[in-house]
Amino acid sequence: MDLEKPSAAPPGTQAEGCLAVAIRVPVRIVVLVLVVPVRMVWDALVVGGRFLRDTLFRPLGRALGRVLGWVGRALFVWPWVALWRYVALPLGRVLARLGQVLLVVPAVWLYRTVLTPVGHALARAARGAGAVLARLFTGGVAVLGRLLGGLAAAAGWVYARLLTPPGHAVAWLFKGAGMVLAAVAIGVYTVLARLVRYLLVVPALWLYTWVLAPVGRAVAFLADRFVRLVRLIFVGIGTALYWTARVLLVLPALAVWRWVLAPVGRALAVVAREIGEALGHAWRIAGYVSLAVGRFLARLFRWTFVEPARWAYRTVLTPVGHAVRDLVLKPAAEAARGIRRTARQALEAARDSARQARADFRRMLFGTPPEPRPVARREPAAPDTRTLGSSTTALMKD
Repeated sequence: MDLEKPSAAPPGTQAEGCLAVAIRVPVRIVVLVLVVPVRMVWDALVVGGRFLRDTLFRPLGRALGRVLGWVGRALFVWPWVALWRYVALPLGRVLARLGQVLLVVPAVWLYRTVLTPVGHALARAARGAGAVLARLFTGGVAVLGRLLGGLAAAAGWVYARLLTPPGHAVAWLFKGAGMVLAAVAIGVYTVLARLVRYLLVVPALWLYTWVLAPVGRAVAFLADRFVRLVRLIFVGIGTALYWTARVLLVLPALAVWRWVLAPVGRALAVVAREIGEALGHAWRIAGYVSLAVGRFLARLFRWTFVEPARWAYRTVLTPVGHAVRDLVLKPAAEAARGIRRTARQALEAARDSARQARADFRRMLFGTPPEPRPVARREPAAPDTRTLGSSTTALMKD
């Protein structure tokens, strides 16, 4: 009676052999010993890289980006903005006003006072000349139509009285000659057809039926027998070569593959799979070991450095910093704000003076701009605006 249950593999998996079980434990031990230092070094490098990224590279990159942004704006943006705002825009306005005064106003005056009356006069002259030409053309067309009608009547009389009778006589002569030539051609064609039939077609048909056809059948029979013989010879040679190659090459190669290479490949595959699985397990175990070592080192660093530094910051540096802030930094900040406020007021006063100078210069060059004309609005004035409780129509008034 069998007291042990047979080990059944899970569905969809392959049962493991004794080779896999034999090499699994030593391979995993060796791989674990080799992988733990590598994993600890890798975790140390990762932690150091993250620390450098968060504490050095990222703030340095942000500061460098801000500095480069300020430098780029100072070198490329602000000069162009100042050039556009204080040079190009006023110069463009001056040039536009000069162009309007020197070109647009004279062109409008020339168009209104010179070109428009001249164009109207030319249009009236052209309309009168067109009417005269239309009358002359109408009279010429009528005279030409009468001349063409007389010529057509004369040509019809000549065709009916002079050309038609000779034409009928010539047509009757050509018709008789055509009938004679057709009869002669039919006779010649019949004679030539009989000669070709009895001299060429009948002898050629006899030669094909009694000479060429039997000879062709005999040649085709001999060619078919020759092709069958050649095919039989080549099939025999191919069969002999096939069996020779199969016995000398294929069967030995198949035996080597089946009894040597396939077992060796399976064993190597099992070893490679076990090594891969051992590497995975060792990497995970080394991760736990490295995590424990890292936590221990972090706690040791916290006890030996962070806690004393925090105590010194809270009990020593913070009161000193508050005293420096209250006694030095706040008065300095207030003084800096006063200086900045004074500088801003001076800059605004200079800007207003410059704007007033530009306005005086523009008024000196082009005069005072005209006052805008009042435009009739459809809406009522401000005191009598529309509301939800009133209406402006005659039918809806209270």
